[in-house]
Amino acid sequence: MHQTFSTEGVASDTCTASRIHPPTHGLIENTIASMRAAFEAGATFVEFDVHPTTDGHFAVFHDWTVDCRTNGSGVTREKSLAELKSLDINYRYTADGGKTFPLRGKGVGLMPSLDEVLSTFPDGRFFIHVKSRDANEGRRLADILSRLSAEQRGRLVVYGASEPLDALKAALADQRIASRGNLVNCLLRYAALGWSGYVPDSCRGGAMFVPSNIAPFLWGWPNRLAARLSAADTKLVMVGPYSGGDFSTGIDSEPALRALPANLPAIIWTNRIELIGPMMKP
Repeated sequence: MHQTFSTEGVASDTCTASRIHPPTHGLIENTIASMRAAFEAGATFVEFDVHPTTDGHFAVFHDWTVDCRTNGSGVTREKSLAELKSLDINYRYTADGGKTFPLRGKGVGLMPSLDEVLSTFPDGRFFIHVKSRDANEGRRLADILSRLSAEQRGRLVVYGASEPLDALKAALADQRIASRGNLVNCLLRYAALGWSGYVPDSCRGGAMFVPSNIAPFLWGWPNRLAARLSAADTKLVMVGPYSGGDFSTGIDSEPALRALPANLPAIIWTNRIELIGPMMKP
């Protein structure tokens, strides 16, 4: 759960903290409290972002820099975990163009480490988003994940750019990953060859993100496709309509959810778990 914001005109460098809707709760993304609230609202998986720190940890935070959301400045990965924990990560959230900052002063110490998240939710299922293209980051992440039990690692899916994900996979062969290169290759190759029942290697042992406006054109949609992916040890993940860029839109409204096939055996990706979660409960 997080502060929602207007998506009109949002670009990769837009500071979304400067355009939130008037808050109805005090939770922000990538914090322990927001993850707990998401699970309580019905999430079976929770997604979060990680950055390496200068002292060997991984910080859980969305942005490449801390300037947009916090009272600090600079590149996130160029700071120690202690420095990051000293920041007020709620500092710059505003719903009225900077006239007021309703969450300011309430976020000091709330940026968690990856270790904290995994120890707080030992049975939690997570998508972990690597934000860089740094292969060494993948190796560092593999070292941390290798300390977990195979059972706990089996509940994690790491996704992001190919360079760190390939390095992670080389160091930790049984870790489930979904690299951006594999995601695109999986969709294109399956669209071309799926008529024969063939599931490409790029679709195996990971996750297949399927935009809702692309799904009806895939061979065997929905149940035969889901069965093929399940047999290939791959999770089917339904996301919102694709219109260019990353697969980051979600199934975020009741009409979008109802437009999906009934009883679809898939993970439903949503940015509004407080709305969609209760609709998914029996």
